Amino acid sequence: MELISRILVGLVAIEHFYILWLEMFAWETAGKKTFKGSMPDHMFAATKSMAANQGLYNGFLAAGLIWSFFITDSAWQTNVSIFFLSCVLVAGLYGAFSVSKRIFIVQGIPALLALVITVLAV
Repeated sequence: MELISRILVGLVAIEHFYILWLEMFAWETAGKKTFKGSMPDHMFAATKSMAANQGLYNGFLAAGLIWSFFITDSAWQTNVSIFFLSCVLVAGLYGAFSVSKRIFIVQGIPALLALVITVLAV
């Protein structure tokens, strides 16, 4: 169960590093394709700095999850994982209510699954 937890935590981290890249460095290219139809094409240039800021926050979430892999004390490793997975889950819930339910599906559900497995692995 612990191995499954670590794999899921790693996948959530990778997803958030991808979101960092998408929002910070590829907003006007891959971002347009990913978020096609959510706003007019001309808005991507106008919202580039806002998206980069969001991407930075996603990077912090990913960094926290990756940090948990380097913590040698198992209780602290679990606590740090739970904290950052909870942050991702809250962000997914907020995004679902404020922007699109798809955010919860893409970000919240993987975090929730990893969180449940992590808690059960203790």
